Amino acid sequence: MATNFDFLRKTDKNLYEIISEAEKLYRDEYFEQCMGQTRRFAENVCKNVLGRKRTTEDTFDQMLATLKDNSQGSEQEKEFIEDLYFLKKFGNQSVHSSSVKKDGINALECLQRAFEVAINYSVYNKNGDKNNLNLHYDIQLLATGKKDKTLAQKYEQAKQKSIKKDSKPKTSKIKKATKQISVIKSCPQKQKTPYYWIIVGIFAITTLTLTVFLLI
Repeated sequence: MATNFDFLRKTDKNLYEIISEAEKLYRDEYFEQCMGQTRRFAENVCKNVLGRKRTTEDTFDQMLATLKDNSQGSEQEKEFIEDLYFLKKFGNQSVHSSSVKKDGINALECLQRAFEVAINYSVYNKNGDKNNLNLHYDIQLLATGKKDKTLAQKYEQAKQKSIKKDSKPKTSKIKKATKQISVIKSCPQKQKTPYYWIIVGIFAITTLTLTVFLLI
């Protein structure tokens, strides 16, 4: 079954399995367990990023503090650490909660934050494909486990439909045009009197009038 974290499979299989399990828990509506799993994911990411810089840090809080101290202050690092803190906070709340809240909204937010963490980790810590930075979390994929059609596939499908539509004979329009032509042809045209005969008539009347006047 496809997941939003398939790009992580080649980078770190262990992390991929942890976070893909979180998506499965969400799909089955185990929201609290899902948030706990995203916290586990975040803690393991933090541990991997610290690497040799980790000395006596045992807890997630300690590792986050060390990671923050070693940060260079870039925007990318700030967002990365902020997402880790978010996952720790809601993961702790879900684990220590005394009742099942069915909090799907926060669980979804945790998955989306984990997605950003995974992209950051794969690109900046594991030299993964930089095209991963253009990925977006697909909620439909989360719900169904099936990938939606790519933009290219959607374009090709729309193109094929357009071609089929245009290839159909437009008989109705042809008939309509023929009918209009026949109507135009059937209309009798008014005969116009040439200007030449009008002028001849005027001169004839003038001549006749003068002749009558002279005879009188």
